[in-house]
Amino acid sequence: MIWLALYVLSIVAANVTLAVVGLIPVGWGLMAPAGVLWAGIALTLRDLVHDSLGRWWTMAAIVAGGGLSWLVSPSFAVASGIAFLVSELADMGVYAPIRRHRWLLAIALSNTVGLLVDSCLFLWLAFGSLEFLAGLVVAKVYVTLIAVGVLWAWRHRGDVLVGHAQAGVAGRD
Repeated sequence: MIWLALYVLSIVAANVTLAVVGLIPVGWGLMAPAGVLWAGIALTLRDLVHDSLGRWWTMAAIVAGGGLSWLVSPSFAVASGIAFLVSELADMGVYAPIRRHRWLLAIALSNTVGLLVDSCLFLWLAFGSLEFLAGLVVAKVYVTLIAVGVLWAWRHRGDVLVGHAQAGVAGRD
């Protein structure tokens, strides 16, 4: 349930951050809506909710996050809710078939598909323009790479500890 709560909060945080901060620079001379940092995290949390609770809980979390976001910005809440729901359908098509065999690859690929669908829909619905698409995509790719790196390290933490312990033992011989 922790992934579910974090996922809902990441959706709300994305909308609140955008409403309060507006646009941010994301490198390469590009700008993006500030909520992109949370939205990028949400893409990975979505896969974790999908794994732990299933697709219906994932959809319910999107609706809950959109509903709570309505209190801050109704227009952003509707745009992000629709974008997250549609990108979730695209994400499921990529993530579900791959996750059992290549979990991190499934997250990376589904985040890529999800971020493209989500970015295009959100920008069009929220702003009526794709002007910030490049910045949104770049920022979400950054966050996806960081998230996959963190998940890789978390998943292999035992391997790393064993490897260090074995190296220490070998060094004492």
